[in-house]
Amino acid sequence: MKRRMSMELRRWKDKADRKPLILKGVRRSGKTWLLRKFGTEYYEDTAYFNFEGNAALHELFEAERDIGDILTKLGALREKAIDPDKTLIVFDEIQFCDRALASLKDFSEIVPHYHVVCAASLLGTGHKQLPFPSGTVDFLTLRPLSFYEFLSVCGGHDVIEYVRKLGPVEKAQKAFAVKLERLLKTYLITGGMPEAVDVWIKTGDFDLLDEAQQRILNTFELDFAKYAPNKEFSKLCAVWNSISVQLAGENSKFMFGHAKKGMRAKDLVGALDWLQNAGLVQKVLRVEEPTLPITAYIDYNNFKLYMVDTGLLRKMTGLPASVILEEKAGSARSMNEDHAGFMKAVIGNYVLSELLYIFGEAPYFWRSGNEAEVDFLIQYGIDLIPIEVKSGKSKRTRSLGEYQNKYAPTCAIKATMRNEDGGRARNVPLYMIWKLNSILSV
Repeated sequence: MKRRMSMELRRWKDKADRKPLILKGVRRSGKTWLLRKFGTEYYEDTAYFNFEGNAALHELFEAERDIGDILTKLGALREKAIDPDKTLIVFDEIQFCDRALASLKDFSEIVPHYHVVCAASLLGTGHKQLPFPSGTVDFLTLRPLSFYEFLSVCGGHDVIEYVRKLGPVEKAQKAFAVKLERLLKTYLITGGMPEAVDVWIKTGDFDLLDEAQQRILNTFELDFAKYAPNKEFSKLCAVWNSISVQLAGENSKFMFGHAKKGMRAKDLVGALDWLQNAGLVQKVLRVEEPTLPITAYIDYNNFKLYMVDTGLLRKMTGLPASVILEEKAGSARSMNEDHAGFMKAVIGNYVLSELLYIFGEAPYFWRSGNEAEVDFLIQYGIDLIPIEVKSGKSKRTRSLGEYQNKYAPTCAIKATMRNEDGGRARNVPLYMIWKLNSILSV
């Protein structure tokens, strides 16, 4: 699978001030595969070490403090010396070894000519890790496949090239719009976890896809039991299992009391922090006033929780693939209205995932009382851009209109499956959100 992160890894390799790299990301997002592939393509040799359950590797770092001795013994452990000019050192699941994390400072300051990359899935989830000084490591975050990446691995190269050539305000021709809509609906079902996408590519079987997604969800829940503090396990499960229902609700604001009866925020905040640090959930905070600096107007007690992957959210809601696919491609007919709340949650989660890929930081949302709400608010230069997400057939954008009347933004975005003019707002079809940067540049 071609990942855009490969370009970031190549940039890291060529940096004059390159430091050891920690590639963060949720479990099963493809970190190990990507780093090993990177080593195969750009180095003569890859020295791979996995710290999860590897007692000999832990003992090596506990026994040695001299970085030269560590490198010598790593070579002995794999029965081949590590050449700094030809070898990529890969430390997998490095968060499980405090001393290995601490050693990155020496790799950076004493032997910076060595190329060291690390994969970390549960960094900051409660292990008693030794702190390493800031400035001695580089960080990147790998997320599940974006829609663009999904298109590239599912044979959508023709539509990618077509959309690339479209002007920022140019609408797609109907034939391409129909194909893009169909591919997006498939992506909403599969999501971007590599295992799930791989199963879909190889089989095209939704039942096998569901099984793959359930295996991934089971892995996450096993991590709760294995790595989270015992006192947090039931709370983690409660928060985790309530996300899809709360996101699909009328309000969609996350309520701790709805996650576990009788529990308050102070009881569950530790569980929520664990899920965030594990990369499993994304918090989107409310801003009271869309004014710069936006951080001065954040309401930290009012937020929504989204999941790391759209397909896993779809699986957790129990939303059948047929519900997403039953709408005739290219039509304005709504999704099954009995599942409208869950469709709204899945599509909202998709848009958030795309925004994270584009901008690298979580957006905010705006709500005026209990009447008007704009799904996402992003900072673009000195402008704050409101984005309203539409999952059904309705053309109404009352909340976005109220926002425009009150704050007069330079640009407002309506994200919908419709390929049409947006009126006062700029309409961006959901399958073209990945072009948002170029659309906003006009």
